[in-house]
Amino acid sequence: MSNTLGLKAKLGLDVFKPYVKPHITIKPGMEKDPRLKKAVLVCPAGLYTENIAGEVELSIDGCLECGTCRLACGTEVLDWQYPVGGSGVQFRFG
Repeated sequence: MSNTLGLKAKLGLDVFKPYVKPHITIKPGMEKDPRLKKAVLVCPAGLYTENIAGEVELSIDGCLECGTCRLACGTEVLDWQYPVGGSGVQFRFG
């Protein structure tokens, strides 16, 4: 039997320290923009969801700061910056 951790177990070891202001936000009025639906599919942390009204919602807790959403959706619909020092993801596994 192997003691190798799977991806979800490894990600579970990471720590996310939130800051007062989120480092990623959906620009006002863009919640129904079809480009945001790409983030629902590609975000490796699963932070984007679509609600019943067809709007995309974002929860930044657990963000890996990879920038995938920014590349997939574009800067026209998302404001994306790295978190302020001392906040954000802290990787705990190699």
